[in-house]
Amino acid sequence: MWDTFAWLLFFFILIAILLIVVFQLICFADLEFDHINPYDSALRINTVILPEYITHGVLCLLYLVTGHWMMFILAVPYLYYNMRL
Repeated sequence: MWDTFAWLLFFFILIAILLIVVFQLICFADLEFDHINPYDSALRINTVILPEYITHGVLCLLYLVTGHWMMFILAVPYLYYNMRL
């Protein structure tokens, strides 16, 4: 039962991260087609950067705690990259 709950939790966290990334891509597309100015685009993107980093850190921590070592190893380089930014 715990594996099913963990899988669902991981799935919804990954969906949240994907939605944040899609939002950022939409903002970049709007900027490219001149629908919004660069200041507004940067403001919108900067508001979702910190929640993205926190969500990814929580996901890595959950991988580590639940013993999903391979997924943790695959997610650590991106977490390191985010921490360096």
